[in-house]
Amino acid sequence: MTQLIGVYGAAGCGRGIMPLLRAQYPNAELVFIDDEQAPGRVNGHAIIDWTGFLERENPEKFVSIAIAAPKTRQILAAKCATSGIRLIEARAASVVEMDKVVIGDGACLSPFVTLTSNIRIGHCFHANLYSYVEHDCVIGDCVTLAPGAKVNGNVTIGDHAYIGAGALLRQGLTIGAGAIVGMGAVVTRDVPSGTTVVGNPATPLVKD
Repeated sequence: MTQLIGVYGAAGCGRGIMPLLRAQYPNAELVFIDDEQAPGRVNGHAIIDWTGFLERENPEKFVSIAIAAPKTRQILAAKCATSGIRLIEARAASVVEMDKVVIGDGACLSPFVTLTSNIRIGHCFHANLYSYVEHDCVIGDCVTLAPGAKVNGNVTIGDHAYIGAGALLRQGLTIGAGAIVGMGAVVTRDVPSGTTVVGNPATPLVKD
């Protein structure tokens, strides 16, 4: 019986990660795990629920958590750990990784991502299309880089932060845990934990 890999989430993020895993593990059985959409099929793969995944008798089971929301990834990673299911990395063939890059379990690295040198990254990292992380960065758990996000050197990013599409982080900044950097923002100052910033230069979002 073959290795079973479940992509947790059958929405857009999951449908972008599935082809990466299919290319990496051509002999594995691949399914989507989605409690709301199961049972069903999408892009040639079955959609099953979590209970159905656990009940499968494959000798080796792995999960890739393909959900953009960082805190949801953290919850699902804990759920996998409790059930003894290991996380697996999804990595496009075009990813560039240079020297001394350490990445925790369960990363999703989309096409044309670049990770330069001396970088430390926590578990369940998502780096979307054309995003990059420059030298000497420290990135926490369950951080998301949306497409085209640019993280320059010596940046520290806390757990569960979300860096929006096309955002630019100046060298040497600290982005706090749970912070959100809006799409296209140019961040020139540190961002406190839990703060949302937008614009160029980025400033805290003021809600009416």
